[in-house]
Amino acid sequence: MSAEPMSHDRKLQELGLSLPSPPVAVAVYRPAMVIGNTCVTSGHLPVLADGSLMTGRLGQDTDESTGYHAARQCGLAVLSTLRHTLGSLDKIDRLIKLTVFVQSSDDFHAQPAVANGCSDLFVDLFGDDAGIGTRSAVGTNSLPLNAMVEIEAAFQLK
Repeated sequence: MSAEPMSHDRKLQELGLSLPSPPVAVAVYRPAMVIGNTCVTSGHLPVLADGSLMTGRLGQDTDESTGYHAARQCGLAVLSTLRHTLGSLDKIDRLIKLTVFVQSSDDFHAQPAVANGCSDLFVDLFGDDAGIGTRSAVGTNSLPLNAMVEIEAAFQLK
């Protein structure tokens, strides 16, 4: 008889992670939408625990390591929206897709390494199978509010 898998909500606590307050829509969109057994999120920015936003252009104002941390913060914001929308992270079966936008200079080419900040978080929380989905890591010259990173995601629900 196999052991019951650990609750995603409990695993979050075990990892010592706390979620920021779920972001509130400030324009004409929903932070997340459930259609059938899929939950899709809007773009989430790297908000720190004190409510400040991680800003700047990778390769110009800051470095890859800081970008990795910003992507992780975006992932925590996505998880906060999921918990708020679904009531529990335990309703998530698996990650389907991550789209990661990295505000970067023309000569910065480590967008995938930055995106790993979120990807590694989701693997730690959901596991090596369910935490890995498809992914795009895209460099851009500008993001809303000068955010370093913006991430949107899609999840399959149980």
